Amino acid sequence: MCNENNKVFYTSLVDETQKSLRLDKFIATQFADFSRAQVQRLIENGCVFVDDEAVVDKNYKTRLGDVYQIILPEPQEAAPIPENIPLDILFEDDDLIVVNKPAGMTVHPAAGVCSGTLVNALLYHCRNSLSGIGGVARPGIVHRIDRNTSGILVVAKNDITHRGLAEQFYNHSIERTYYAVVYGVPSPRSGTIVGNISRSPYDRKKMAIVQTGGKSAITHYQTVEAYINNTASLVKCNLETGRTHQIRVHLSSIGCNLVGDNVYEKSKKTTIKLPQHIKNYINNFPRQALHAFSLGFIHPKTKNFLSFHSDFPEDMKNLIQELKNISNI
Repeated sequence: MCNENNKVFYTSLVDETQKSLRLDKFIATQFADFSRAQVQRLIENGCVFVDDEAVVDKNYKTRLGDVYQIILPEPQEAAPIPENIPLDILFEDDDLIVVNKPAGMTVHPAAGVCSGTLVNALLYHCRNSLSGIGGVARPGIVHRIDRNTSGILVVAKNDITHRGLAEQFYNHSIERTYYAVVYGVPSPRSGTIVGNISRSPYDRKKMAIVQTGGKSAITHYQTVEAYINNTASLVKCNLETGRTHQIRVHLSSIGCNLVGDNVYEKSKKTTIKLPQHIKNYINNFPRQALHAFSLGFIHPKTKNFLSFHSDFPEDMKNLIQELKNISNI
């Protein structure tokens, strides 16, 4: 909540060149420390005023001669509860932390998932080093990977770092490599998949490539290995964009859905003649076989380029080895 003890900021006078702009955009250009997303939250929380009246309309447009008052709330304790959950930390300093997330862990609390998440773990681990993201003492999640995807995530500890990382993700300058085990072999074996992604109009639980609307999505892929007479393969993916379920949707669109992906699975899986227990092992792999292998970015504070990688977890190592063994039969 905003009160008299909070920090107060004032914009400059709106001139002819600035009138009729969205208020969140105008304020964000006035203060380098405020992102548009943060300004939008401040407006929603009644912390932006004009003529002593709170502006609560997110579509509010600036008016000639106005001066806007922004009251910045003190950081508040985040709603999620800190939990002492072990973390595989690849790097940490005062500004950010890079972790290797296991498959099965949700990144942050959502409907039906209020504990055991990465955010719960980070709140406990980083409790003395969070200076607040958007006025709340919480870790800054700038990107996500699905609950059943394993691999690397970077998380911000303060607003400046959060904004710097978010800008790199927005500008697609982050280097990201994933590995997926898929049914079939992509044709051609390497290439680029381009297709806007949006919520499926037929199943709201799925994302889909759409002909109109959606968000631009680009995946560069390369087949690393093929197994069992091209029944399955290991595919390396470099993301130019980072849309929800992007790799799963894009690879499925070329007939190579991920092993273990029950959301985007095709009607047929492994049909080649194999011992039944081996076929069952592959077809019943308990999660989508997808791993966020590497991540590279510029540190928002030091400006140094940082790069990290995470070896395949045991379940994917075992899956790949099993496919190799079968290929040699």
